[in-house]
Amino acid sequence: MNRLYVGALCSAVAFAASLFAQPLFAKDEKAAKGRVFELRIYTANEGRTEAMHKRFRDHTCALFQKHGMELIGFWVPQDPKDKNKLYYILAYPSREAAKESWKAFSADPEWQRVYKESHKDGVIVGKVESVFMESTDYGPLK
Repeated sequence: MNRLYVGALCSAVAFAASLFAQPLFAKDEKAAKGRVFELRIYTANEGRTEAMHKRFRDHTCALFQKHGMELIGFWVPQDPKDKNKLYYILAYPSREAAKESWKAFSADPEWQRVYKESHKDGVIVGKVESVFMESTDYGPLK
């Protein structure tokens, strides 16, 4: 392929990808300034990993959205020694919004019911790690 064709193809692919990524990018610079991301790492107790995924799949994600938490993504490690971990990132307009969202989520009667029900065979998550982050000025995610 000639360089002009490759360059045009790369530009077209980048443009198409940006169309699909629009919800992830800030609409304006002012909105980007306060937006924060939270990386959470859950370690499921022995034998409870599938129950953790089921609870997220069937209940937790919808409740997060109900309480203003933007779902960025969910990942599982490829290394078998970490098979009981779940990594995910949420976004909020600000740290204060995150605090309020978690408070409302925790108090939600639906979450309390699901949480209690999901523990009938034992506690699902043994460890939760949380890190709040902000995007760099050169990163694509704002």
